[in-house]
Amino acid sequence: MLANLHSILQNHVSLTVSCIDRVYLNGYVPKLQTSGQLCYFLRDHLGYPIPSPALFRPMHDRFVRGVEDLAAEQQIPVVHFERGQRKDDVAAGYRERFTEPEGVVLIGVAQERAISFKAQEAHGEMGRFFNFSRQPVSVNHYYFYLQDPAWGPAFVKVGTYLPYPVRVCLNGHEWVKQQLRKEGIGFDSLDNGFLSCKDPDRLQAICDALSPEEVQSFFDRWVQRLPWPLTATDRTAGFGHHLALWQLEVSLTQVFDQPVQGRHFFEELIRENLDLGRPDRVSLLFPTKLIRTTPAPTFGYRTRVITEGVSPSLHVEYKHSHVKQYFKAEAPGAEGRALRTETTINNPADFYSPKGLPHLPFLRAAGAQVNRKLLEVERISQSCTLSQEALDRLQHPTLEAGSRAPGLRFGDPRVMALFQALCGFAHLPQGFRNRDLRPHIAGLLGLDETTYTANKMTYDLRRLRLKGLIHRIPGTTRYTVTTYGLHVALFSTKVYLRILRPGWAALTPDPDNIPRPLAEALLQVDTEVKTLCEAANLETAA
Repeated sequence: MLANLHSILQNHVSLTVSCIDRVYLNGYVPKLQTSGQLCYFLRDHLGYPIPSPALFRPMHDRFVRGVEDLAAEQQIPVVHFERGQRKDDVAAGYRERFTEPEGVVLIGVAQERAISFKAQEAHGEMGRFFNFSRQPVSVNHYYFYLQDPAWGPAFVKVGTYLPYPVRVCLNGHEWVKQQLRKEGIGFDSLDNGFLSCKDPDRLQAICDALSPEEVQSFFDRWVQRLPWPLTATDRTAGFGHHLALWQLEVSLTQVFDQPVQGRHFFEELIRENLDLGRPDRVSLLFPTKLIRTTPAPTFGYRTRVITEGVSPSLHVEYKHSHVKQYFKAEAPGAEGRALRTETTINNPADFYSPKGLPHLPFLRAAGAQVNRKLLEVERISQSCTLSQEALDRLQHPTLEAGSRAPGLRFGDPRVMALFQALCGFAHLPQGFRNRDLRPHIAGLLGLDETTYTANKMTYDLRRLRLKGLIHRIPGTTRYTVTTYGLHVALFSTKVYLRILRPGWAALTPDPDNIPRPLAEALLQVDTEVKTLCEAANLETAA
């Protein structure tokens, strides 16, 4: 029996884990975001009569001295990062030599751009004063690379100038590993995931238990332990940092029982998705460092054969976020076994969510839904059959919920464009809108958006909705593709793109355009038709 995506995922997966992967957070002080708030902080809170930029330097120096004292007292290495240097790679070497269960592994210093306050002196009736504005500046940032008892490896970056921007990087898989170790549950680890676990159900339960409270607890713990630019008195007065989600990675890892199944999976996946959803590009990723002098792809970096050393991957992009499917192969014996489907949310607004930390569960659920939907599309793509009854209902006008639903005729260019475009929007958990789908339909039809208008798109959306191919999210103008709609879109698109359009030349009178086996078969059909006509005493039409 030939391998297909559905049978591989159903019969050859030994472990499935859905987990938050990396979490990047921005720390900001809500009461230090405007010039008025800055003046209040300097004058009313700190007690200085004139809010002056000269007050910035003592606060900066106090913070720097605190960092230097910490490094000296605990003998923590201090590294000044060079421009373009991979900081995590540098920190990895220090982590390997760090033997304590918790603490600061390394303090890195890097000059980076930030938005800070700049002052312009002015004079008025009240005398001399300063106007403050937010502007980009280049200032030092401290990277505190940490070993945390609950989270394992992590880092906190703190800017040295007002309003003291903070960035936090955590890894959900590492948090889960720490919890498994505490409970004494054995596991085999990937570099960033799990290859096996003695108790898979408990593993998934711990992954699901990662909450905003765990993230906040980490941050509060290290604010107390590290030198901090705002004092405890400042924080008690309301000048403390709040956390907002900057980037969130939600992963689904499926470990195959044999590496060969991973190869079969991607072979089928690549073959199945070359023409569905109109990908912007199909490329093979080579383990070669590309520099300015590297020749263009036309001169040696394209191939038609997947050979050893090529890492296949699938990418789906939506606004600022994207989904990536690839192999996790950072453990001996794991090559080609651990399939990672990973949604990276770079802007929570893409999913109609605020950025605050309390919205972490919603975004995790959205990312997990995207991962599941992508796998559902891949499975259905190889088993998307439709019954004759379903085809008839689709192509003929019907009465649906008291409304007349126009037919969606197979072969009609506009209908085929609708089906083909839906293949690229099936994974969106919060759906798509008229303006999202319309440019794709217009492009497939070879029209501009002034010709394929919003009203035409509205009419087509109504047709799709009444026929049950899409569902409108209540209270919104957004739509999601139904399972039935996904079957219809994939089936129709595959038949049209892979059978009808390539074989269209066979319907032309030029015999040179017809493949020989097909020409012989058509000749046989023609002979049989003539025999039937003769038996029925029918003459050939002139």
